[in-house]
Amino acid sequence: MSLVFISHPNCALHDVGNEHPESPERLDSINDRLITSGLDFSLVKLQAEPATKQHLYRVHDQSYVDEIFAKTPEHGMVHLDDDTQMMSRSLDAALYAAGANIMAVDKVMSGEAKQAFCAVRPPGHHAERDKAMGFCIFNNVAVAAAHAMEVYGLERVAIIDFDVHHGNGTENIFFDDPRVLFCSSYQYPFYPHNVGPGNAHILNLPLPPGTDGDSWQEAITEQWLAKIDAFAPQLVLFSAGFDAHFEDDMAHFKLVETDYHWITNEMKKIADKHCGGRMISTLEGGYNYSALGRSVAVHIKAMMD
Repeated sequence: MSLVFISHPNCALHDVGNEHPESPERLDSINDRLITSGLDFSLVKLQAEPATKQHLYRVHDQSYVDEIFAKTPEHGMVHLDDDTQMMSRSLDAALYAAGANIMAVDKVMSGEAKQAFCAVRPPGHHAERDKAMGFCIFNNVAVAAAHAMEVYGLERVAIIDFDVHHGNGTENIFFDDPRVLFCSSYQYPFYPHNVGPGNAHILNLPLPPGTDGDSWQEAITEQWLAKIDAFAPQLVLFSAGFDAHFEDDMAHFKLVETDYHWITNEMKKIADKHCGGRMISTLEGGYNYSALGRSVAVHIKAMMD
């Protein structure tokens, strides 16, 4: 089977206002670019099913999950933190976002597909075990990793987070779990500001504002690639944030589409070597619609190539 592209219309129902950068139009920009690039015809498109509370309890405190369910408003919005709001359909969207990652793991681990891309929102990598942060309610990539380990018995899962913001939530969840090699590149100093040194299986890569593609690729080559190869992952997961693109005014990196193709291709070499090419990517950041659509297209193409 070709790469499976997993989404759900309910992911577009999370809408906290025209001024908020994390908008439903992000998914539209991806779909439009896949059509114009011709990639749309090469993908197997699937509709996600919602995650259950039991899926979420693997990575989030039960009290936190239950609180999110209880806080869902019938009208208006509630604030989970300064940047993260929830309206009447936000919980539904978040459950389908996490559920898409469950489905992706099942499709890839069963051999029905080698790769999957989850076009979902709200994003997830800032959501900690007991806290919503940075537009994120549930940690989608963490849900995927936990499902792979719990259901399929995997002992080595690599998560590659190339969002311009540090994946603090994913680090928080897996800090004491050496089965997960978590690699996060990001602008520093920048949100979420509380970045620690990591540990042997948490490979943080803070880089200064103005970092361009050559510097980014050099840092990843020197600090990540050999360690990821030595880890010999049984599954490669991407927290795929595209807000490090130079056209995205969310931050101050200067990456372009070829940089996203490069990182995907480097991880594909490792996945082909160690786990039969099994790779799953889930959408995180990316707020310039044109840059987001183009970047996702080259990322998906590199996964398939």
